[in-house]
This record gives sequence, C-alpha cells and structure tokens, in this order.
Amino acid sequence: MSYQYIVALMLAVGHSASAVPVIHDIVIRNGMIYDGSGGPPFAGDVAFDDDRIAYVGPHRALKARKTFDAKGRAVSPGFIDMMGHSEESLLIDGRALSGLRQGVTLDVFTETSKGPLTPEMARLMVAREGDLQYEVTWSTLGGYLDELRRKGIAPNVGSFVGEGEVRVNVLGETDATPTDAQLAAMGGLVRQAMEEGALGLTTALIYAPMNYAMTPELIAMARESARCGGIYTAHMRSEGDHIEQAVQETIDIARASGAPAEIHHLKLMGADNWNKLDRVVHMIDGARSSGIRITADMYVYTAGGTALDASLPPWVHDGGQEAMTERLRNPATRARVIATMQEAHPADWENLFHLSGPDGMLILGVKAASLKPLIGKTIAEVARQRGVSPENAIIDLVVEDNAGDLDDVAYTFISEDNIPREIALPWVSFGSDAESSAPEGPFLLSSTHPRAYGNFARLFAKYVRDEHIITVEEAVRRLTSLPADVLSLSDRGRLRKGAYADVVIFDPHTFQDHSTYQQPLQFATGVTDVFVNGQPALADGQPTGATPGRIIRGRAWTGRPGGGCRNSAQEWQWSPATSDRKSKYRERSP
Repeated sequence: MSYQYIVALMLAVGHSASAVPVIHDIVIRNGMIYDGSGGPPFAGDVAFDDDRIAYVGPHRALKARKTFDAKGRAVSPGFIDMMGHSEESLLIDGRALSGLRQGVTLDVFTETSKGPLTPEMARLMVAREGDLQYEVTWSTLGGYLDELRRKGIAPNVGSFVGEGEVRVNVLGETDATPTDAQLAAMGGLVRQAMEEGALGLTTALIYAPMNYAMTPELIAMARESARCGGIYTAHMRSEGDHIEQAVQETIDIARASGAPAEIHHLKLMGADNWNKLDRVVHMIDGARSSGIRITADMYVYTAGGTALDASLPPWVHDGGQEAMTERLRNPATRARVIATMQEAHPADWENLFHLSGPDGMLILGVKAASLKPLIGKTIAEVARQRGVSPENAIIDLVVEDNAGDLDDVAYTFISEDNIPREIALPWVSFGSDAESSAPEGPFLLSSTHPRAYGNFARLFAKYVRDEHIITVEEAVRRLTSLPADVLSLSDRGRLRKGAYADVVIFDPHTFQDHSTYQQPLQFATGVTDVFVNGQPALADGQPTGATPGRIIRGRAWTGRPGGGCRNSAQEWQWSPATSDRKSKYRERSP
C-alpha cells in the first residue's frame, strides 16, 4: 500500500468523521439571550451536552435529542438565591417549587447552619421542630449536605457554616466569652466544616446566642474561613438605631480577617432610621474603594420576617429557648422585659417591637395547635382580643408557643422609598430570606412571608418593568454572575461554553408575583422552563419531578483536587467582582 494511498485514506476518514453532525442533548432555540454579564441581549440559541453548556450564540442549525422553543422569551443563567432558608423545607419536599417557579437554580443557606451538632444540639433541634417534622441523622455540616443529596433536590444547594452553631458546640447557648482554648476549638470546627464544603462563615448578630459573640471572636472565626477560601456573611448586629456601627464592624471584620464580606438583607429598620441610607452607602463604597471586598443582598418588601421572641431583649434568651420561656413565667422578669421593650432606642439591642409597632407585627406561623387561629392577625389585634397590652400579648404567645417557629412574624419597618435606591446599587444581589415550599402538605399548617413565593418575580414586575429602576439585563446580572462571583463559583452564573447548564426561560413582560401577606402561598408566573445541571426541573410551567440538584461545595472541600485550608487568606485568589460599574443610586435631597 503506497504512502499516498494511506494519506488519502486518512483524509477521507477525517472528512467523513467531521461531516457527522453533532447531536446535542438539548437545544433552546429562538430566545433572547441574557448571558449574565449585564450586556445587551441578543437573539440566539443555547445547547447542552449532559450537564454543561456546549454552545451559546447566534442561531445555528443545531441538532438535538430534545428542543425547546423560547421565541419571545428571555434565556438566562439560573437565578441564585443569595440568602435562602430552605434548610428544613428541602428535607420535607425536595422540589422547592416556590423558588423553582421563579427561576431559582441555586439556594444558598446563610445566617445559621445545620451543623456541626453535638448530641444535645441534635436533640434540641428535634424538640424545637414546628410544623415541619424530620429526623436528625447527621452531626456535621457535611453529613447534612449528604442527607439532602440522598433525599434528592431540584435546585442546587450551598451552605455556610454558622458561627452560632460553632459557638454553641463549645460554649452552649449561654452568654459567655471563649477562652483561648475554646476559641481554638471553635476554629477547628470552622476548618472542619469548610473542608466538608462550606462556602464561608455566617452569623446573625441580632439573635441569641449569636449576638453574644464580640468582634474579636468574629474576626478569629472569619480568619479561619478566609484561610479556607471562604467569605464572611452577616445579618448585622443592627439594621436600625446602630446601623453605622454595625456596618463598621462588618468592614473591620473583613479587613482584619482577609475575608470578603456580604451584608445580608441590606435595609434600614424604623422610620427614625430611614434617612441613614446615604451614610451607610458611603461607608460601604468607601470600604470598597480602599480594596475591601464587601457586597450586600436584599429582598424587595417593606416587612422583614423573623421570630416573635426576637422582639424580646437578648438577656432573656440566655441559656436557650427553654430557659427563656421558664424565665418569662416569673412576674418580676416579665415586668423587667416589658420595661425594656418600652425603651424607644435601647443602647444595646435592636428593639423590633418599637421599630414595627404592634400594628406592624403580623403573625404568620405558630407551633401550638391552639394558637393556629391567630395566624393572619396582628399583635395589636391579638392584644385587643385578649384584653392585654401588646407587650403582654407577645410574652404570653412566646410562652404558650414555647418560642415558636423561626420566621413566624412579619415586621413592617422598611421604607418603600429606600427599596428602589438600594436596588440601584450595582453591588447588591437578591435573596429571599425564606424557605422554598409548595402550597400543600405541612406547609399549609402555617402562613409564610410573600417573599418566599414572590421575591424575584416582584423584582422584575415592579422594579424592572413598572418603575424602570434597573434593566432586565442588569437584573439578570444581579441574580446570576454577581452572586456567583461573590461566592467564587467560576462555572455558574453565566451562559458560556463549558459552564454548568443552569438555565431559565422566562418572559420579562409577564413575570409577575401574586403572593401577598394575607394570601402568600401563590406561585409566581412568567417562568416557563428551568434547567438544573442540564436537566429540565420545570417544563412548560410545570414541575417535572426531577431532582437534578447538587451540593455546591466551597473551595476547601477535600473532595476535589487542591482542596483543604491554607496557611493564610492571601493564598486564595477571589474571583474579580463584577459589581464595579456606575450606579443609578441617588442620594436623598436634604
């Protein structure tokens, strides 16, 4: 056989092979592509092979095993809930329908965590369960994440490790300052959780026992997180009377620890504090200009949502819920608590009762069956019904409900005028601060905050489409590449070849929230298809029942090459922030 013949044969085989058309698993055709960068959209197609994006670009005659026609709709990366609370709801129902129907493909758990746990912490977790009942079969954060994966989940999930949980492991629920040895033990628990996949360290500093931690303790724990490539996130110590001090503490923790920082649900609570927004923004912009990586997230409602007992002073929580409820049965203690609640601007805690007022406190959920008829009533209404003062009504309900569920009251204390000004900030992403659920089963036993079913849809409907605060492409960036970069997730948050195929198809003209405070369990509309890791989880507006979600683990996870913690934060390179662009934020005129 001649050399020329062999070459000709090889060329012929190569030509024949190249002529075989590539058949992709899925092709989305005819959509307007919003790639997550914040740039203008373009008409084109997206193709998946297995769990990755194989093509993003202008229309081509692509072959596919399954085709989705997105004509007249937007195609974007899946949305990232930068502050979700589906830790328990996903154990009950892995479909996460209220989030899925808003295009959420990644739910990030913050403020607290489901591990590490001592045996006593696990026992108390079960004893304190509300309407959602589940077994605690794990003791570590990694074990909890493995349990979610075993059960099956529709969205991807990532979790931070809670500074509060680390603290309780070593100190219990008491107001105590750790010794050097205890601080070292706590740091070891942070490193363990980071190597199990935590994305960073998180805390919620208005709640006991987290608010017992002082700044040096938080710096030490954030430094451990930074050594493991993680960031520091906080529900700050104050979002009202002392918000400037709380922002400064967050900046100081980031600077001293070397960890980037994220401020959760940026807001100003209480009418007396609404005019502080300009000062807060200037503080954060100044820190960013000095080289500190600090960002924030928010929800787009005028009411927050948290426990009824959060309206009580911190000292009464010392020792945990059971100790608190027993303490409140003492008439002298009750009188002291009421006197403290009546202080308009206390120096050492956030008085949610004063910031909202009894007419602004709406009951969303209770644990005791006898109290279920109170759901949907305000504290003012309950007080009038019982013939007692609002302060006494709150204390009575806390005792009768054994401290109740986590997010059982909506507190109205946020200025509607400040919300669009915060949305315009280019370094602000969005988080629901709520669970993802469905209007069925145990979720019907209580109400919820409308942000659980409407936060992301409301952003597009009210603040993009109606008020033109930001564009569709900017809203997509804030829900995709910005949070992905904050979390150092290099292969999510953008439509580009090689990235994971987390994709949403929606209509920006009809994307609409329907959830209200009185009727919150109503799905948003306008999202037709959601793909998670290349698999349809929502198709033609209906859940497929598939559970393609994965656990998104942090950079120190020892299950990947190069995992493990380092000697210092400087050994990690954080992704470049995509938030340094001009803002439409406007200072309020004097």
